[in-house]
Amino acid sequence: MQSISIGRVEKYLMDKLEKEGALHFTLLDPEYDDPYLVRKIVEAADNAGSDAFLVGGSLGVGTMSAERVVKTIKETTTKPLIIFPGNVDNVTRYADAIFFMSLLNSRNTYWISGAQALGAPIVKKLGIEPIPMAYIIIEPGGTVSFIGDAKPIPRKKPDIAAAYALAGQYLGMRFVYLEAGSGAEEPVEPKMVERVRKVVSVPIIVGGGVKKPKEATKLVKAGADIIVTGTLVEKSKEPEEELIKMVRVIKQVGKKRVEKRKKEEAKKEEK
Repeated sequence: MQSISIGRVEKYLMDKLEKEGALHFTLLDPEYDDPYLVRKIVEAADNAGSDAFLVGGSLGVGTMSAERVVKTIKETTTKPLIIFPGNVDNVTRYADAIFFMSLLNSRNTYWISGAQALGAPIVKKLGIEPIPMAYIIIEPGGTVSFIGDAKPIPRKKPDIAAAYALAGQYLGMRFVYLEAGSGAEEPVEPKMVERVRKVVSVPIIVGGGVKKPKEATKLVKAGADIIVTGTLVEKSKEPEEELIKMVRVIKQVGKKRVEKRKKEEAKKEEK
């Protein structure tokens, strides 16, 4: 029996993680349907060194809105564009890949496996690369927690997050996403990321509430592989300047991680 093969976008992400140690994704909501605004954000993120773009939102928007945003992004950058679906109607043929994710701590089976069953034939028909991902909502959770009928994991209970993350890995998911919710006042606790890192070997993505470079630094040091920011650029008057600062610190910590790994590998070879 064959497992889902790793596609071009996932290979790109894994190769960059191997080389750079940590990545940054820029998230755009499909409801931002102003091409000028989208181009401005994408150009700023591209120039700042963001590694990929996500398109998705918690509130339902039609396929046409998602496709307009995706087309604008594709016209502006050559970096991978990954659908971060809020529901089945976010799937569009113009994306490079889709996070095929299950909201593991939802109370509603629709968000665990129902939407996935509806979306899978569409993804296959359109030929979009699926990237299996465990999606876990952490307090406060925001809009996505309400829409996804989640039971948010308490911020001070890292063991619960670790258990869900490990379950996701054992179910075959190749990424774990810890989500505090768009616009959250505070990001996921570094101690929670550290605990999850101890039990899973797959890349950890952290999003929601990451507004300052020092927050990103703490999260990457704790074990996060990818930091996602969205409202940081949507609400900034100088998005490129803000992103340059954010991406710079993520890459600095990532570089130290790579150097540490290489030293450890060299010591093993000496033995």
